[in-house]
Amino acid sequence: MKLPISFYQRDDAVLIARELLGKHLYTNIDGQLTGGVIVETEAYQGPEDRGSHAYNHRRTPRNETMFSAGGVVYMYICYGIHDMLNVVTGKDGSSHAVLIRAIEPRVGIDIMRERRSVFNEDSRLCRGPGALAKAMGLVKSHNGISLQDDKIWIEDKNETINEDEIIASGRVGMNFDGPYKTIPWRFYIKGNKNVSRPHI
Repeated sequence: MKLPISFYQRDDAVLIARELLGKHLYTNIDGQLTGGVIVETEAYQGPEDRGSHAYNHRRTPRNETMFSAGGVVYMYICYGIHDMLNVVTGKDGSSHAVLIRAIEPRVGIDIMRERRSVFNEDSRLCRGPGALAKAMGLVKSHNGISLQDDKIWIEDKNETINEDEIIASGRVGMNFDGPYKTIPWRFYIKGNKNVSRPHI
């Protein structure tokens, strides 16, 4: 069952980032179904969050989708190379989002292998946000699509992740000073081999 729009439109992006662990992300791009279990996320809670594209109420054509009501996809290109999948959360205008950093592949693994040209280690297919988007066929043109759509959606399959299985750490790539550099808003499933960075 798809997560309802109300799941995304709550105010606390940090809580949503934790709760997305264990949920199932799917895409159906050009008739090719791919999916897996979300194992790593990062919360971005603008406008006070220095790590957010919407820090200090910055609003540009690139980040406009962040200001939508929760429940849509925010896609952007990082370093001019990697497409990145974010889930917009909160009320209209709040500019909160959750970056999906990694999934454990479950569905359409052959399709993912072809898209990524990775054939020898399935745990690499969706390890990191750039790899994940490529494996699932997501590009910047998918920006703004509703998560109630049939191209991309998230389901709850009642796979419970216990609190002692969740690790909270600083987010990746925060190249500024201050509390938001190390704030523990990255969440991942302890010991999962699909997680993008070394972990406990």
